[in-house]
Amino acid sequence: MPVACLTLIAVLACAAPAAADDVLVLGTDGRVRERDDRYLQSTRMPRPRGKAVATSAQGRKRKRRTVAGELERLRDRGRITPADHLARRAVYQDVKRRSRGLSGIRRNEMRAVIGTVEDIARRRRLTPSRIAPLWLTLERNLEWWRRGPLPASGRRVEFAGSELVWQYYPGQGLQLQILGNFGKLNGLWGARQNARLERMLDELLPLAAERAGGLAWEYYFAFGGGRAPWVSGLAQGTAVQALARAASRLRRRADVLPVAARALAIFEAPTPRGVRVPAEDGDHYAIYSFAPGLRVLNGFVQALNGLHDYARLSGDPRGTALFRAAEPQARREAPTYDTGAWSLYSRGSSLRESDLGYHDLLTDFLEGLCRRTDRAVYCTTAANFVAYRSQPPEIEVAPRRLRGGRPGRVRFELSKISSLSLRITRGSRVVEERPFGVIGYGRRSFGWDVPRRRGEYTVELAARDLAGNAATARAVVEVLKPKRRKRS
Repeated sequence: MPVACLTLIAVLACAAPAAADDVLVLGTDGRVRERDDRYLQSTRMPRPRGKAVATSAQGRKRKRRTVAGELERLRDRGRITPADHLARRAVYQDVKRRSRGLSGIRRNEMRAVIGTVEDIARRRRLTPSRIAPLWLTLERNLEWWRRGPLPASGRRVEFAGSELVWQYYPGQGLQLQILGNFGKLNGLWGARQNARLERMLDELLPLAAERAGGLAWEYYFAFGGGRAPWVSGLAQGTAVQALARAASRLRRRADVLPVAARALAIFEAPTPRGVRVPAEDGDHYAIYSFAPGLRVLNGFVQALNGLHDYARLSGDPRGTALFRAAEPQARREAPTYDTGAWSLYSRGSSLRESDLGYHDLLTDFLEGLCRRTDRAVYCTTAANFVAYRSQPPEIEVAPRRLRGGRPGRVRFELSKISSLSLRITRGSRVVEERPFGVIGYGRRSFGWDVPRRRGEYTVELAARDLAGNAATARAVVEVLKPKRRKRS
């Protein structure tokens, strides 16, 4: 299998599943087993800058809306049936009652999940279509925290009899990982696991919520300054892609494609309801509906790949129009993520280089858009990123003169994100050695407590990039005789 297919959630870009991934599976017997789910790929939600919005803040002095009260309001307005009202209220009360028997971290995680539902109700965001995913989240969390082990941060879990993927976010419990779920659906499609594909499809369809005049698979936890519920252009683009593929494979175009068509609405609606951000050459599709200023190219490109595949498989001109509305903007943006030595992860409100996983992921997605459009800009940028993986970093240390006995700074320039270590010598004697950790590209400097002894000191910086390529650079720093302090 080519290297490009072995990267982070590469199943979104490759037909066959990539490297297997371990998940914890809670069985009906209460035992937890570790299982290789080869169709589930590693999914990280990169956190935008900003603090998560608390969901447990006290309401104002006016009467607070409650979950029970909002369920009654939906019943009284005919938006849910009396039977559904009674059933949902009973489940909610049972979850709260049984949660009291938990302690420590388990109790805190359940309180956080319940608190999110309460916060959504308090802000009158509890709609009929959100009840199914929210109540499923309540029930799965109660099941896990009563019987399952304490998972590591970011660990993905599943439950026996279900294909759905959950992920642990400390302080917010287990949450549906939307991108991970549709990435897995793509993996099942690629492996022609049609029985599991259909089972997972039937689990995902009822979890879509009404949003922006259409449907969306929302995230129900606070994240990077965003408050639940929010949506992702990356996840939704992968969703319409996977749904169109499953509909064609399973011959369920009649019931699945109308759902996928309604899922296009968030690409038409501006943030924060949707993910559309007007830009210079068309639209940009935001990775997070709550962060319109954050430009993440891998999310944008995969949204376009998903829209392209949906339009091709469904024949829906609306999908084609949405692709064409944003593709010229992606053409404009793609080269700006090329530093000349590595890729940028984000621009706009945050500018930083990709880590190795995101560098490979962006390369895969750009190669996918290259194949779909035959646009030179995507092909060239992807080829550059492949080449950068084997090119060592370039580093240059600036020589200078520093006064002995005083704090000073030594300047250097680095071509790509790398881990650095410092070694300073005078003749054959080592004066100082220390690691710097991972440093981003550009012009930098480091502080040095300059020795009092004058002479020539050799400053050596050793760099190793994220792919393991190494380089070193040296420069001579002349230390001048310390100045005598004036007597008072």
